[in-house]
Amino acid sequence: MSEYPILSTIKSSHDVKRIAEQDVDALCAEIRDKLIDVVSVNGGHLSPNLGVVELTVAMHRVFDFPKDSVVWDVGHQSYTHKLLTGRFDRFDTLRTKDGISGFPKKEESPCDDFNTGHSSTSISAAFGIANAKAMKGDNSHTIAIIGDGSLTGGLAFEAMNNAGRFNKNFIVVLNDNKMSISKNVGAIPRYLTTVRIQPWYIRVKKFTERALSHIPFFGRLIKGVLRRSKSGLKNLIYKNTLFDCFGFTYLGPIDGHNIEELENAFLAAKKIPSPALVHVVTKKGKGYQPAEDKPGEFHGIGQFDIDSGEPMSSHKGFSAEFGKMLCKLAEKDDKICAITAAMTSGTGLQDFAKTHKNRFFDVGIAEEHAVTFGCGLASKGFRPVFAVYSTFLQRSYDQLIHDAALGHNHLVLAIDRAGIVGSDGETHQGVFDVSMLNTIPNSTIYSPAYFEGMRKSLHTALYVQKGLAAVRYPRGGELYRPEDFGEESIDYNIYGNPNARYLIVTYGRLFSYACKAKDALREQGLDVCILKLCKIKPISREAVFFASRFDEVWFFEEGVKNGGIARNFSDLIVFGGFKGRYHIKAIGDEFVKQMTVSEALEQLKLDDKGMTEVILRNLNDEKKTRYFSI
Repeated sequence: MSEYPILSTIKSSHDVKRIAEQDVDALCAEIRDKLIDVVSVNGGHLSPNLGVVELTVAMHRVFDFPKDSVVWDVGHQSYTHKLLTGRFDRFDTLRTKDGISGFPKKEESPCDDFNTGHSSTSISAAFGIANAKAMKGDNSHTIAIIGDGSLTGGLAFEAMNNAGRFNKNFIVVLNDNKMSISKNVGAIPRYLTTVRIQPWYIRVKKFTERALSHIPFFGRLIKGVLRRSKSGLKNLIYKNTLFDCFGFTYLGPIDGHNIEELENAFLAAKKIPSPALVHVVTKKGKGYQPAEDKPGEFHGIGQFDIDSGEPMSSHKGFSAEFGKMLCKLAEKDDKICAITAAMTSGTGLQDFAKTHKNRFFDVGIAEEHAVTFGCGLASKGFRPVFAVYSTFLQRSYDQLIHDAALGHNHLVLAIDRAGIVGSDGETHQGVFDVSMLNTIPNSTIYSPAYFEGMRKSLHTALYVQKGLAAVRYPRGGELYRPEDFGEESIDYNIYGNPNARYLIVTYGRLFSYACKAKDALREQGLDVCILKLCKIKPISREAVFFASRFDEVWFFEEGVKNGGIARNFSDLIVFGGFKGRYHIKAIGDEFVKQMTVSEALEQLKLDDKGMTEVILRNLNDEKKTRYFSI
């Protein structure tokens, strides 16, 4: 007999509707077991998915997918949706190379209407889909599912402001689990708390309507009068919700773990001839005690032991070291402030948040605001440090140019998860920040390889640099470091024979792989020197002069080639009179798919074996030109 006797029979969304009511709870239990089993091995977003099991099942029982459309905000909570739309048999491949994604992907299923991975986009995308349907005469429903954390992003409010006048089948489901990744902050979460603790209005309204419907003639008359005067009455006893003010009909709050209530709410929303917002209250981590107790830790987690809930690896890496260093500096300098966009623990700021409360600012999922807010602090003499994942920094490009660089405000960016991040895939790879920042005047970028370099870079960014300064570091910890290597300079370091004919230029963690490649090439009879950059913008003139003496130069860069450091460096050595040949190995005009970090670096030829292979192939190529890149 199957370990999942009900779940294994579901091959499409339509199969969910045929499940008998008395078996729905058992289906939800099987889904939770499957989620825990797979995520414990593959890693992933566990607590968000455990929290939306009933919500997702009820949605599939009421709506008709893929005729109806659903857009998941961020999409990290779409695992149950995948299980119910024909992907049960492949679910064990979740987040693995060539497996199914941890986020919605249109190429996986027609039930995934929009690719997502970042927050606050769902209402905009769903509203666009709803308008497209309306223009085609398609009367099916469009649903946007957004969390209360994502609702702190300004894009969500821009979309609601635009969608309030729409009179077609458009529904927003607000999944209110009282937190995003870190505990929610700001006015919106406080407002939702106010709504949650006053459900009596909804109950009284339902009771009154039911009672009046049983009174012949006069009941319908009174009901009509009350309906026409609803706004005034509601303002007197309950005050309109924020969502009503945007033009949405508000339904809720609904118990997000009660299938019957959820189905009734969705059925009611389908009948409303205007945009509807269904407010669903859920518990993050529901059904697995370790995730309920520590929802933040289980938001995105690696392998863990199911029985104890303990992660298989407790190694904290660069994030933790950054947090320790910033706390140490802040103890002596009361001008240092830390800013996060709802990623306190993810960026290593949990201790700073406790020990320097008055100088710690969690602005919610609002990277644009974080940058400009930090510039405001800087304009009055403070030293703000904005800790942010590389992939989320992309959202603040205009503010980095206009408010930081152009305004000559001294803002320090601590860019976490720089480079390849692994199984979260295309939407989360941190491979664009260098090219993005490289285009901005009045900016400085450091990319250290080790904790020591990170600490030195952070100190220099705070106390030596002016304007916009960034320190970027990878996910995880330190890699291989030769015993005879010492980071003497914050700008660049030379490792190996400076009189060799061949040179490798690189930065960040790729230096570790370059050192291993150097040893492998020595066994092939090739003497290779390494130029390790730490300050990658602006590039040191001395480093350029040093590189221009070699016969052959290879650049290896864990970032996109267009606009990258390798392109800048190669231009500089050519203009400086370089007479040899150069080669660039970086990420081309493509997105890096989901796989482990080591698998991605191997595929991109950016690990030690790949570097060795590239160098030997170039040297054996008889069709060399004077200057070329790979």
